[in-house]
Amino acid sequence: MSALAQTIPDREFDQADQPLFMVMGGEVHDPRGTEFIDLGALDIRGVFPTYEDAFTVWRGAAQATVDRAFIKYMIVRLR
Repeated sequence: MSALAQTIPDREFDQADQPLFMVMGGEVHDPRGTEFIDLGALDIRGVFPTYEDAFTVWRGAAQATVDRAFIKYMIVRLR
């Protein structure tokens, strides 16, 4: 048990019902794939509690780079 959990014994830390979605993007080797050229240059747009929130941010980022075929944004479910 973590030190934080020991300091708050009456609180459960069950986060199974809390999905998280991350929106990230960057330059890829091949527009059909998902292998990024430089992981240090990833553009992480944020972590969101719902897919709908993540989708809204993803759409804006993807549309802003629509003319750059080697820039790809994606939504990753973290949990």
